[in-house]
Order: sequence, then C-alpha cells, then structure tokens
Amino acid sequence: MRILRLAMAQINCTVGDLEGNSRKIAARIDDARRLGVDLIAFPELVITGYPPEDLLLKTAFISDNIRLLRQVIDQTKGIAAVIGHVEAADDLYNAVAIANNGKLVGTYNKMFLPNYGVFDENRYFQSGKRCPIWTIKGIHVGVSICEDIWYAEGPATMQARMGAEVLLNVSASPFHKNKRIERHRMLSTRASDSGAIVCYVNMVGGQDELIFDGDSVIIDSRGTILAEGKQFEEDMVVVDLDVEEAFRSRLHDPRRRKRGTLVDEEIKTPTIFVSSWTEAPARPVLPKMHIDPMASVAEAYSALVLGTRDYVHKNGFKKVMIGLSGGIDSSLVATVAVDALGAENVVGVLMPSRFTSEMSNTDATALAKNLGMDHKTVSIESVFRAYLAELAPHFEGSPFGLAEENLQARIRGNLLMALSNKFGWLVLTTGNKSEIATGYCTLYGDMAGGFAVIKDVPKTLVYELANYRNGLAGKDIIPRNAIERVPTAELREGQKDSDSLPLYEVLDPILHAYVEEDKSLSQIVAMGCDEATVKRVITMVDRNEYKRRQAAPGIKITPRAFGKDRRLPITNGYRGT
Repeated sequence: MRILRLAMAQINCTVGDLEGNSRKIAARIDDARRLGVDLIAFPELVITGYPPEDLLLKTAFISDNIRLLRQVIDQTKGIAAVIGHVEAADDLYNAVAIANNGKLVGTYNKMFLPNYGVFDENRYFQSGKRCPIWTIKGIHVGVSICEDIWYAEGPATMQARMGAEVLLNVSASPFHKNKRIERHRMLSTRASDSGAIVCYVNMVGGQDELIFDGDSVIIDSRGTILAEGKQFEEDMVVVDLDVEEAFRSRLHDPRRRKRGTLVDEEIKTPTIFVSSWTEAPARPVLPKMHIDPMASVAEAYSALVLGTRDYVHKNGFKKVMIGLSGGIDSSLVATVAVDALGAENVVGVLMPSRFTSEMSNTDATALAKNLGMDHKTVSIESVFRAYLAELAPHFEGSPFGLAEENLQARIRGNLLMALSNKFGWLVLTTGNKSEIATGYCTLYGDMAGGFAVIKDVPKTLVYELANYRNGLAGKDIIPRNAIERVPTAELREGQKDSDSLPLYEVLDPILHAYVEEDKSLSQIVAMGCDEATVKRVITMVDRNEYKRRQAAPGIKITPRAFGKDRRLPITNGYRGT
C-alpha cells in the first residue's frame, strides 16, 4: 500500500504579522514531524495573512514576506511542506512554496484570481501559467490555491488528467451562511469527477469584516468525506491517505480517459520530483477524526464570537463597552462579547431618558447580572434638557419630532465615546442589518463606535440567535422580555419600530431579495409582497447608502454584506422597476 501521511494546519493568522504567523507555522511543522507526517499544508498566503490588500504595494512588506518564508523553509527538515506566500518575480503572484527537507523545491502561482464580492486580487496579482505535479514520497500531488479548484476545467482537473492522485488545495475562503454546504458539494464533485483524493485546507479566524471558518476537509475519490477540521477553531487534520484506493477507483471510471474541453497543450503541467517512495517506519497511531457539522444558527453565532474576539484582540484592545437598552439587539451583542472576551472584559452602560421604561432598565440590569459583566448607569436626561433649552428659540413653533429623537441617540453616542476615550474601551455598536439597510439608525448616535457585531444580521435572525444562546445555557441569559416585547427605540412616548418600518417578518424577506439577490421591484412583488411596501423599502435602502458608508466595520455572515460585498454609489439617480 502507498500511504501518504498528510497534515493540514488551519491556523489563525493576522494580516501583516509576518513574524507571528511564521512562528505558528513553525510550531505546526514541529507537531507534524512528531507525528511522522510526510507532507504538511498551510492555508493561502499564510505568511502574510489574508487579505493583505494594499500592504502588497509596499516593497518592504514583500521582501519581509520572502525573508520569513526562507526561515520557515529552513525548519522543514525531514518533512515536506506547502506554504502560502507572496512571490515576487516579473510581477506579484499569490503563491505557495513547496519545501522539502529544508530546501525550496518549487513554487506554484495561483491561476484563477477572484475579483468579485469581497475579493480584489486582480488589483495586486498576476495569474500563474503552470500547474505542476509534485512527486512527494513517490505519490503524484497536484497543488492549487483556493479559487483554482472552483472551476470544473481548472488547474486541479488538469493535474488529475495528467496523473495527480492527490489534489491539494490551500485556501482562504471566507464564511457566509451555507458556504460549508457549497464548498463540500463542489469539492465532492471535483474528487469524484477526477478520481483523485481532494484535500482542502482553509484558514480560520477573523480579519476585519471577514471570518474564515476553517472546516478543512479530505474527500476520497468517490466523493465521500474522510476527515474534517473543526469549524471556527484552529485545528490540524492528520490523515493517512490510501492512494491505491484512488487508483482502483479510476480503473472503474473511464471518464478521465476522455479529453476535456480545456486544451492541455495551452497549460504547462510538468511533473517535478521531490522524494521517492520508501516504506515508512513505525509512526504514532492517529485517532479517528469525526466532526459533527454545526446547524446554520450555530455557525452564525460562532462566526460572531470569533469575529468579535479576533477584531478586539488583533487590534490591541482589552475591554469593550456596549450601550445596554434592555432590547434584544444590545442584549445579543453583549452576550456575544462576553462569550468572545470574558465577562471581565465587557462593560455595559445604561443611559436612560424620560422615555425609558422601567422594563428596559430592569431587563438591561438582569442581562448584565446573568452574564456577570460590569455595568454603569449614566442618565441622559439632564443633558437632553440642556440641549432642548438651548435649541428652544430655534425649534420654536415646530413639534417634537425626528430631530429631538436623534438628539437622544447622539447624546448616548457622545457619552459612550467619552468613556471610550477615557478608559481605552472599544465601543461595540448594536445595529442590525434590517435597521442599517433601511437607515433606521442615527449617524453619530447609535452608529457611533468601533465595531458593529451584528451589522450583517437581519432582525429575524437576531431573534433566532438569542433563542439559540438561551438554549445552550438551558436558561434565559437574555431576558425573555427582551425577546418577546414589541421592538422600540424609546425615543418618544409609545414609540414602536413598526411605526417607521414594516414588521420585521415582512421587511427581512424584501431586504434579502433586494440587497442580496438584486431583484427588482416587479420581481419582489411577484414573490407575493405588497407593492406599496416594496416601493417604500427600496426607497429607504437606496436613500441611506450615505449612512452605511460611515458605519463601523462589522462581521460578514450573509452571502452579500454591506461594504466590501455590496458597493453602490451614494449619488445615484437610477430608480429601476
């Protein structure tokens, strides 16, 4: 039997922390060597972190990345490794180095550069033109990078056609809802169509808005999952690959003998020798690896926790602060923050006014007690009265309205930022995607802060997440009142969100169709939605692009988030139907 012991190290990198990333790589190489691993693979651009964006325009950054790569290669004594980095030749390339026994034996440059959604690789990189096969321990391994394997007639297919038995793809694939299902379906198809074992190693961790969910996976030549890494955690997947199984599978499947639509002669696919097959000495026995996949709501919650923890820690903060209103949004954000950072590092601030109900104060206090977090009360009433008195001559003759409502939100924003400046606490904003989409939020008020935890979470999902977290605890960490009460901003007497917005169960499907699927008015109406309501929602979304441009960065969990994903002009005269 020809067995390749493969390790896939899904590690949490920090963009720009070349030294720190390299230390993590070296530690995993040591771990793999102790397990008798033949080949260890790391994620895409693991030296630099992903995405490095305009750091790639700094020549010193490129040079330092190469210097650290050489140091890592020196540490590959007795093992082969695939290491993501930036290659500088005639241009910049998103590349992997193939190292063996302390030497660089070759480089693969990414061929298919994504330039959609959150990706912008054509801005920085040139496409590769070669997809070699590497003979490692006598086994033919085709190496590719992320996007390369998503194409049916891409480099991985070419490598399999030319004899690769193992297709190794190193990736930095961001998470969004249902991404795991999409990935596994594609990888399973690629494995069964090529008759090769597909090994996919993904990055894990938060980087600004993006979350990398790990979930590295190995799929046999029949399309069946052999092993899977943890979701949203660092992990190292170590498996003995039975390469003979892939060969036997090919004997029963004649499809690969037929010529594909890709003209083979256009792409160079040389075979590069690294090491020959030798009978392995006795090695440690590997435990069986089994991961139970998370449900969709559990994935979303885990993504929010990981994204919050990494944003706070990687940017050098120790504590965060949240304005607690007693409502479900601030309650969920506080709960995520405590799970991410520990109760000792989260401070809640209650800022009641004349319109704040006793229920809100009670629920906010109960939440803080349930979570074990510190909380303070800073009333805005005296400041609000002073503002009204100062503005009275100018507001004379006009009724209490939006200006007075927003004034309260801005006072609260000022107080939070004052505490942030004094103590160095990062302010977490609490607006959800439904509010941000429609502009139901106040610039320099409830939008003031450093990080927007639930910016990409529709209101209906906020309720699901709150109930999910309470279910994990087996009790109501988030008070039942906060979940069941009618949503209100409490900026005027008797105010309800539904005074300004459609009910959230009506609003969210319209927003999903318009924002995430780019459906037109007529298409959304055809879904069974009320035409007047759809027109109203579309107008609110279009009119409030300027607000979203000034919002804090926040965690992406849907296929199309505001910001890097969805980019529309502020000055926009188009009103399509």
